[in-house]
Amino acid sequence: MRSLLDLVRRHADGYADRFGFAPTPFPGLGVVRMLHPGELQVTVQKPLIAICLQGRKRVMMGTSRFDYGAGEALLITADVPTTSQILEASPVVPYYALALELDPAILRALSAEADLRPVNAAPIRIEPADPDVTDAALRLMRLLDRPAALPVLGEALLREMHYWLLTGRHGAAIRGLGAVDSHAHRIARAVALIRQDYARALRIGDLAAAAGMSESSFHQHFRTITTLSPLQFQKQLRLIEARRLMLTDGAGIAHAAHAVGYESVPQFTRDYGRLFGLPPGRDMREARLSA
Repeated sequence: MRSLLDLVRRHADGYADRFGFAPTPFPGLGVVRMLHPGELQVTVQKPLIAICLQGRKRVMMGTSRFDYGAGEALLITADVPTTSQILEASPVVPYYALALELDPAILRALSAEADLRPVNAAPIRIEPADPDVTDAALRLMRLLDRPAALPVLGEALLREMHYWLLTGRHGAAIRGLGAVDSHAHRIARAVALIRQDYARALRIGDLAAAAGMSESSFHQHFRTITTLSPLQFQKQLRLIEARRLMLTDGAGIAHAAHAVGYESVPQFTRDYGRLFGLPPGRDMREARLSA
């Protein structure tokens, strides 16, 4: 873990943006550096594994709270709404983590080859980081110093990392993502459509058809897996994207509201305050002062 921390630290210190995220050339893989305990961050998280290498973080889903620190991994196996906060970080001892978005296509191929069966599991869990997973991550990060090897070895190492995730201590929780006919995979198809067209009015019939379910069954399984109804899920996506537009692109409140599909700015302001705890104008002022 120490060697992985050293490589993550070097990459994050050199490339982290003002939000603390540093992407890598590998699809879905990035590193995080935070210098201070932070404000609450609301998002609808994609399936991922985040390995904490230094510091401490809290993630909440509804009334459930998950704290994890160095040597532990946060596993999210469905598109679920979360609120997160860095608990321990400082300029002297920053928070560092490595995060990988799980690739359903790789998981499906590996599950078929290894004949792995899905099981029911909670969408969020904390477990000790699997040594085989961190070893594959270490070899991936080492490739950053050898760019000529990236196109040759990078894809194979990403696939290996997914393999160890599927077959190791984290496997039971993520096998549903790799099972072609599982409820998790079917709902993921509908989620992808909502993410793609979140600014448009939802057509539940189209989403249910994409999931291969009746509308009543779709509603039931969607809420079971994501903890939200489709309309609630879309609303959170809209509000999170509107906040990003205002914070990073400098968009005005009305422009951001209309860009994400709201027709009424007052309704947008009310929904925004309920999700983020502050009306958009005040939230932007406080976020910029904090930055």
